[in-house]
Amino acid sequence: MKSRILAGIWLASLVLLAGCKGFWDAPASTGTGGTTPTTLSSGVFYVLNKTTMQIAGFVISSGTLEKITGSPYALPATPNAIAVAPAPGAGFLYVGTVSGIYLYTIGSGGALTLGNSGNPISTDIPSAMLVSGSWLVDVFTNAGSSVQLDAIPINSTTGAYTGSGGAPPDQTFSITNAAVKQMVLSPDGANLFVALGVGGTIVVPFTTGNANPLGSTATTIPLANTSGSALSVAVDPSTTPRVFYIGETNAVGNSGGLRVFNYSSLASGTLTQATGSPIASGGLAPNAILPIAGGDYVYVANGTGTTSAGNIAWFPVTASGTTYTVAAGSTIASGIQPIGLAEDSESHFVLAVATGGSTTSGNFDLEAYTMSTGALTSAIQSSTGTDPVGAVAIAALP
Repeated sequence: MKSRILAGIWLASLVLLAGCKGFWDAPASTGTGGTTPTTLSSGVFYVLNKTTMQIAGFVISSGTLEKITGSPYALPATPNAIAVAPAPGAGFLYVGTVSGIYLYTIGSGGALTLGNSGNPISTDIPSAMLVSGSWLVDVFTNAGSSVQLDAIPINSTTGAYTGSGGAPPDQTFSITNAAVKQMVLSPDGANLFVALGVGGTIVVPFTTGNANPLGSTATTIPLANTSGSALSVAVDPSTTPRVFYIGETNAVGNSGGLRVFNYSSLASGTLTQATGSPIASGGLAPNAILPIAGGDYVYVANGTGTTSAGNIAWFPVTASGTTYTVAAGSTIASGIQPIGLAEDSESHFVLAVATGGSTTSGNFDLEAYTMSTGALTSAIQSSTGTDPVGAVAIAALP
């Protein structure tokens, strides 16, 4: 059924709690035997904890993980998805829950303040969502495997809902057995990629200036192996994207695989894959994909079972004209079922969260890695609350 929007009143007088780093309380965290990068700091990032219904906010300051003021923040309902958007001042955080989508303003120190008088700005229950300019796009499945995308109009300066209270612009696609896993927008703002489990992946055109920015037709990308499942999507971070990525189970034999496609081939109607694609992702379940800002390496978070430590794999991506090649990389251990990846705004760390915690006695669900020519070194391991927290997503403030 069509979701409806709640037209709440934005409170301009909300107080932003901008904290001072000197007064933040550090969570328990440990190094991993390597050299802690005591000279490196990060931007603000947030972890969504489903089991404890919390947002945990952090920053790394001179190699030490510190909580932002007020963290962790209790959520009004069980969360599923998170999206962060920059804005004048600091930005906005949207959290999709089983009760709708909630808006938080971000203070200059990363502190969060619940907006819209504490009411959801939409009653949508998103499986994934993102922000593009004056649109908050979310996606979910209806009965009968119908995949629905909604484009919720927002004020890009205040973050508030700007619609009249009726249904937002939407598009619905009938995809057999679809289950939304992830969604991403290409850096050129032209295409939405949605991983749909055994339903494969769809690509939906996006035009921000249209009254309904969502295209009415979708390109369907079938699975590499009919027994597989599309779990993750990502796009090369270049303004003119070179490639896009899909992570699927059973894409390379019985193992997870990373599929790498030429982005420009979308327009031709005949998709072409990079040399070496699909390539074994390093585990059974490629749950998240992160092409770093430089564009020369891509990272994949792999699950290897419900009780086994997963890993983060990295692969070099090279170009010769318009021909791209993905080569075998290396892996580093992570927590159980790593589910989310992010690069901090300073490009110093690859951040990972694991929904199953860790296999070690010092339990952790957050890990920060430093990068050197693609290779990762574990620098910080920490819990993000009282375990089990059920971390399901991570987002870094741009």
